[in-house]
Amino acid sequence: MKPRLALWVALLAAALAGCQPAPPAPSFQATDISDAAFARDFRLTDHNGQTRALADFRGKAVAVFFGYTHCPDVCPTTLSDFAAALQQLGPLADRVQVIFVTVDPERDTPELLREFVPAFDPRFLGMYTDAESLARLAREFKVVYQKTSVKAEDDYLIDHSAGTYVYDPQGRLRLLMPYGSSPDAIAQDLKVLLTTS
Repeated sequence: MKPRLALWVALLAAALAGCQPAPPAPSFQATDISDAAFARDFRLTDHNGQTRALADFRGKAVAVFFGYTHCPDVCPTTLSDFAAALQQLGPLADRVQVIFVTVDPERDTPELLREFVPAFDPRFLGMYTDAESLARLAREFKVVYQKTSVKAEDDYLIDHSAGTYVYDPQGRLRLLMPYGSSPDAIAQDLKVLLTTS
C-alpha cells in the first residue's frame, strides 16, 4: 500500500472509531448524585475502636446510613433491607461495606453499637464520634437530626434524615437511596456499581 493511501486509511479508521456511540450510563433505582460536592469523607471510630475513613474501604461499594439504636422503625428496617440485599448478591456481598453512623452519641456506646449493628449482618459496622464532630459531619453530609418526644434525660426519640449514601469502589459518592428502597432495588444498584466501576 502506498504511504499516502495508508495514511488516508488510518485517518478514516480513526474518524470512524470516534463515531461509535458511548456506552450507556448505568441505570439506577436510587437517585444518582454523582456530581454532588458534599459527603466527601468521614473520620469516625467503629464499634471495635478502630478509626476509619472512606479510603479504608477502597475497592468496596460503601453504604452510609445515619440513625440510632433506639430507633423504633426506620433504622432497623433499613439495616434489614441492606442485609437482605447482600444475601441476594452472593459472593459480591463481600465487596460491600454498610456503615451505620449514630446520631445519638449520648446513648449509643461502642458496646451497644457492637451488639446492635452486626446483629443484622456481621460485616456491618457501627460508627460514632463526639457530639461536636457529629454536628460538623452532619453538615457535610446534609443530614439533619433532632431530639423529640423527650420524656426523660435518657428517654427520647430522634427525628433524622433517612436516606443512605452509596459510594462506588473508587470512593466516589454516587447514589442516595431513599428510605423504603426494597432489597431487590438495593441489590440491583449495588451490583451495577460493583460491575461497572
